[in-house]
Amino acid sequence: MFDARLRPLIDPPLDRLGRHVARAGIGADAVTLGGLALGLGAAALIAAGHPDWALVPLLLSRLADGLDGAVARATQRSDFGGYLDITSDFLFYAAIPLAFVWLDPAANGAAGAFLLASFYFNGATFLGFAVLAEKARMRTDARGVKSLYFTGGLLEGAETIGFFVLICLLPGWFAPLAWVFGTLCFVTAGSRLLLARKVFPAASTEETP
Repeated sequence: MFDARLRPLIDPPLDRLGRHVARAGIGADAVTLGGLALGLGAAALIAAGHPDWALVPLLLSRLADGLDGAVARATQRSDFGGYLDITSDFLFYAAIPLAFVWLDPAANGAAGAFLLASFYFNGATFLGFAVLAEKARMRTDARGVKSLYFTGGLLEGAETIGFFVLICLLPGWFAPLAWVFGTLCFVTAGSRLLLARKVFPAASTEETP
């Protein structure tokens, strides 16, 4: 919901930093993998019982997630780089809830499973929409220049990171917060389905004999 509004604020400093990183000889894929390693490290700290310690690597991983695109723009964008970026994001987004389930399976198991199911469904609608948008040659840069078509929604990257920070600060509230956030994820995915039905109306692609 806030991603498009934040892009004009965060892109200029990220682009400046990205040019410095590129001049140092560090590629965009290396930044992506470094961010993933930080994110998985944050998940490991949560699972080990230190969610407060996880905040620094978690936030640094999201900085890297924005920085890799800036490095790519300063050097050369690639389809594989975009693919690596989105798959790394999905792994990170799954790892944090999984870590809270690992931390306390009895208290967090059901809510964590519900949250992961909502992420799975939301991700499917997001990627499916991107495939159809590419087929229709749709383009948008409202959320920055991306390798995939990014649709908006009630919950986007900024809201998800805010949620992760909140549950790290209040780990005892993971379960109720996960139920709420997961429900909102299902709402987001449902609205994207309705949008796809409107943007990509049912029509036969077969030629009339």
